Amino acid sequence: NYPNPFNPSTKIGFRIADLGFVSLKVYDVLGNEVATLVNEEKTAGNYEAEFNAAELSSGVYLYKLQTGSFVETKKMLLLK
Repeated sequence: NYPNPFNPSTKIGFRIADLGFVSLKVYDVLGNEVATLVNEEKTAGNYEAEFNAAELSSGVYLYKLQTGSFVETKKMLLLK
């Protein structure tokens, strides 16, 4: 994601190799889901999702990208 740290929004870029269902969700450090950014079938290509955290408190958040058998989780930092 860029920028990281961010306030109040950041963009998460990702690339999909094949047609498939894509899920991109944001969680707090306790594992509670705070946002669903993508939850649909996508064709192969490059994508960008914006996460606006204006209503959330400062801290570490995790985003999880799932498509097919691929799963990746990364950290981002909200500084207000």
